[in-house]
Amino acid sequence: MTPLRRAGPADAGALARIHHCVWLECYGTLAPPEAVAALTETHRHDQWARLLAGDDPVTLVAGASEPVGFVCFGAPTGPHLAGLGEIRHLYLLPDQRGRGQGRRLLAAALAGLQVQGYPGAALAVVAENHAARAFYAAAGGRDDGAFTDKGPLWRSDNRLVTWRFPSGMA
Repeated sequence: MTPLRRAGPADAGALARIHHCVWLECYGTLAPPEAVAALTETHRHDQWARLLAGDDPVTLVAGASEPVGFVCFGAPTGPHLAGLGEIRHLYLLPDQRGRGQGRRLLAAALAGLQVQGYPGAALAVVAENHAARAFYAAAGGRDDGAFTDKGPLWRSDNRLVTWRFPSGMA
């Protein structure tokens, strides 16, 4: 497996493509049609271009010449995260699953958040995304309750998944 690397502004297009592809696969039939129509690859490209221009959050990519997956993590974006570092996105192209790349991306995010001094990590996953929830559970994630994401396009029912780091290990 190739090493993970930090994403830069030149990766915005590849990340937008992966994000859009995987999001449609997972949520295209769950999200309302207006959300699916609005969250285009172009929309995601603009978001990734802005995000990758800064230092927080950190985005790491997997893939030798072309990214096949990524993880984005950093400071928490909401009070429901209770001060834990946040894993904002973890997406892997469907044909790359089952090869250990997702586990590597998740492990890198957890290690990165621990180094940043957070007492643990958290992420939100749509409750109906059973495959992702099983992946996070197998990776030691704890289902820590339900909440509704009031996002501007889709009020989705979510589960909060958390990992706690041992004290004094940062």
